[in-house]
This record gives sequence, C-alpha cells and structure tokens, in this order.
Amino acid sequence: MSKKYMVIDGIRTEFTDEKNILQVIRKAGVHVPTFCYYTDMSIYGACRMCVVEDERGGIIASCSTPPKDKMVIKTNTSKLHQHRKMILELLLASHCRDCTVCEKNGNCRLQMLAARFRLTNVRFPNTHPDRCIDDSSLSIVRDPSKCILCGDCVRMCNEVQHVGAIDFAHRGANMVVSPAFGRDIVETDCVNCGQCAAVCPTAAITIKNDLREVWQALYAPDKRVVAQIAPAVRVAIGEEFGLPAGKNSVGKIFTALRMLGFDTVFDTSFSADLTVVEEAGELVYKLENGEKKYPLGNSMPLFTSCCPAWVRFVETKYPEILPYVSTCKSPMEMFGAVIKEHYKPADQEAGVETISVAVMPCVAKKYEAAREEFKRNNVPDVDYVITTKELILMIKELGIQFNEIEPSAPDMPFSISSGAGVIFGVTGGVMEAALRHVAEQNNEALREIEYSGIRGLEGTKVAEVEIGGKTLRVGVVNGLGNAENLIQKLQRGEEKLDFVEVMACPYGCIGGAGQPFGYQSVKQERATGMYKADKSAIIKRSVENPTLLNMYENGMLKDRAHELLHVHYGK
Repeated sequence: MSKKYMVIDGIRTEFTDEKNILQVIRKAGVHVPTFCYYTDMSIYGACRMCVVEDERGGIIASCSTPPKDKMVIKTNTSKLHQHRKMILELLLASHCRDCTVCEKNGNCRLQMLAARFRLTNVRFPNTHPDRCIDDSSLSIVRDPSKCILCGDCVRMCNEVQHVGAIDFAHRGANMVVSPAFGRDIVETDCVNCGQCAAVCPTAAITIKNDLREVWQALYAPDKRVVAQIAPAVRVAIGEEFGLPAGKNSVGKIFTALRMLGFDTVFDTSFSADLTVVEEAGELVYKLENGEKKYPLGNSMPLFTSCCPAWVRFVETKYPEILPYVSTCKSPMEMFGAVIKEHYKPADQEAGVETISVAVMPCVAKKYEAAREEFKRNNVPDVDYVITTKELILMIKELGIQFNEIEPSAPDMPFSISSGAGVIFGVTGGVMEAALRHVAEQNNEALREIEYSGIRGLEGTKVAEVEIGGKTLRVGVVNGLGNAENLIQKLQRGEEKLDFVEVMACPYGCIGGAGQPFGYQSVKQERATGMYKADKSAIIKRSVENPTLLNMYENGMLKDRAHELLHVHYGK
C-alpha cells in the first residue's frame, strides 16, 4: 500500500493520522502562524491566521481542513501574506498598544507576529475600548481591552477544565469574554488554575504578579526570607535561558535565589516526602476502617489533596465528596508550617520575622496560601507565592546569567529528599510515591509500580497494583474535565477505585499555568526530566528520608504531625 502524501510548498510530505493540514505543514518544517489552535482543545478556526492556498487558488483554514492524499498546498503567497497582515492590522486597531508597560511585553504572540510581518504602520484608526481591569482574583488578572477574541481561554475553561467561569457575551463589535452578567471573576466558580492565562496569546488574562512584595521583603533588614522550590520548576525554568526542555536546573535555581537575596533555600521535594508518609497512612486507615468511618464506606476512593485548584473544584461542584479528599496539606503548605515552626525560636531571639516564599509552577497556590485554613494566629504559613515565570523575571531583572552560574545545594536541615518526592511534579507522581511507601522494600516491587500503568501523560489512567497481598485499584487523572468524568463514573457505580490522584492542570504540575508556555512535546521532555532526577536519587522511598524520620521521632513532628501537616476543609 502506497503511503499518503501532500505537497507543501513544493516539498513532498508524507502523513498518516494527522488530523488537519496544519499538522502536516508543521511536519514539513513550515511554521504557519496561529492564535486559536491548540491540539488539546476543539478546533475553533476564528483567527484565520493559519489559512493556506490550494492548487486552485482557494483559501482554506489549515487548522480545520483534513489532509487529502496528493493535495498541493502553498503556505506563502502574495495573497496569503496580505491576508495575514490585514488580520494583524485589524486586531491592532482594536487593541491596547501600551506594549512597553504590558505584563506580556516580549512574550506576546500578537506582538511577535506584528514584528514577524514588520507592521510598522496600522492603516485603521484605533478603536481600542476602555474596559475595566478585573483584579479580584488572587491568581489571575483580566484586562478585556487586550482581548483579541480568539476564544482560547473560553475553550480551556469549558472543554478541558469543565469549570465554565468565562464565556463569550454580546455580539458583533460589542462581543467580550466575560463571566456571566459581567461579574468579577472572584464571584464565579473559578478554581484559580490559571490555564486560561496559560493559553491566552496576549495579556488579556495574566498571572497576578507578587514580585513587588517579595522584593520589599528581600531588601528589609529585619526579615529572614526563606524560599522553597517545587519539583516541577527545575525542569522548566531553563527553557527561558537557552537550556533544553526537561533539563534539571535545581542546583542553578538554589544559586540564583541566593544571588537574589534569599537567606535560606529549600527543596519542596522534602515536604513532598512528608505528604507521602501522611497520605499513605491515611490510605491504609481508610482501607481498614472506611466502612465505619466514611459516609459511604469504601465505595468512594481516597482523593489526593495536593492540588488547590482540584480542592476548590470539589468545594464548588462536588461538596458531597469532601470527606473523601485527603486531610493532608499540600507539600507547599506542609513546608510552610515546618519552616515557620523551625525558625520561631531564632526569630524571637534575634528580633526578626521569617518570610516564607514558595516558588511554584502553579497559579492556584497563590489562592491556597491566602486561605484561612493555612493561617495560624492570623499569620499565613506561606507569605508569598511566585511562579516559575515570576522567578524568571527576577533573574532577568538582576542580570543573572542563569545558564552560566554554578549549581549549589539546598540549605540544612531540610536538604535531603527522595526520588519519590521529586516526581510529584508530573501526573502520576504522587500516586507512584504513595505506592512506593506501602510496597515491599525491594527493587522488584518498585519496578512493578513503575510499569503498572500510572506513568504517562494520558488524561485518565487506571491500574491495579499488588501491595502486601492485596490488589489496589488506583486512578490518576489530570485536567478537571477528566476528573469530573471519573467522579461521575464513581457515583454511578461504573468504576470502583481505592485511591485517586488528581491534578487540575493538564499533564500535572509540569504543565502548570505558572510555567513557561510549552506544547505537549515540551511537557513530555519535562516529564522525562523528572523521572531522570528520580532515577539518579539515592533514596527512592519517602519513608527512608533520614531527616524526616528524625523529625517524627525526636523533632517538631513528634506528637504534632496532625497539627502541622493536616487541614480540614468545610463545605
């Protein structure tokens, strides 16, 4: 059977299961511009930047047209060039042009395409509307005046996340993307995942920036500023400094943070180990006592609680399953409590205040840190959360050559972590870490867990694992739409599981909205980088972390683990 092919700009390009012409074009090594196309979402075809010309001179949208055998396509003709420039001019005619003070200056797709097509003049008068900025959320900022109506955020919120906090409103020239009835985003069921900001090509939706407060703390002489770095940050930050995707740069991050002025730096992988120990214990308790202690017995699984967007999703849409959400704090909040408790005696003696800063791939962590449940005596355990993108801005602001600096180690006493703690940053990592904890202590058991089917970037994974003579049926989901589908199957009795890991962001924390933007291939490289870090780790199981064990036996966690490491969410 002869292979199917297309002719792209005179280049014969074979194709198999590509869904549209655009994918074949990219396969041929040609970059056709787009605003509204993402492989993870439905095809919208609104921006028309991806149009191409067929052999009869017809103009077709490459994103929504399936490929045909022996089809001849041109991607760069005089007609197409003028067409794309016209679209850009029309977009700019209704767009805010304060580019130099824009949050996305230098990283805006509209700005990049305007530069690519050398738009030095817009022939149409600027009709940019004066619309109010919505900064009511703790995680994102909405500026409707910078919206180009590509619909990326709407489809992400509705199709992928099943939240539906925003949608199109009005018609024609009055069309806007907005919450229902023009409300502020904080008044909706928004879960603060920030995936809308991740796919927005302009600055219509951006991450709320907390750098001003962090800089003030760093320059204050009476503040001890302590940083913790989430596992997923290490495999993404280097992309902005010329390093390959998935490169483990955690040592360079420690060095950069010290150069920025942080007094002490830690790896959140340590508290991920804490989470594993506590969560695994909770799982064992539920399996042994669930029929007596839970409203529906063991008919519903135990759900992880590391992801604040997932917790918020449960609170707003499925409050009936809150009793089945683990009471464990997230690794960030566990570490925040431990850090504040550790430095409390020294702070009182020296007359300083410890400021806890978390560097996260996640936008929802900003919301989590501000929750009342994570305050003690009205003082938050984590004072500020900055994303990977924000840390990149800080590094660039000080002129640090990230790719050239030497790596260093985290500070004592929380400098040891296991490979299980590191893989928290990729979907399936929390599950694998927990299963390692309850499995037999040998390499064969670890290999069986590794190849059980819980690794991979698929949206939903179900696996059966033999643990201690029992068969556990576990689930791993990423993306809230997949989580909702699984919840409904569980409620209908179509699925029976013992333990479920949920991450709100597609592909897990490596795809968090606070990470540099990357397509699926980039996120795959990040996942590979996480597993490489785990493979090189001396300690594989959280329970083997000596620092952690000492804290339970002789340290601050002795008789205080529940107080410091657990939380109870109300309906």
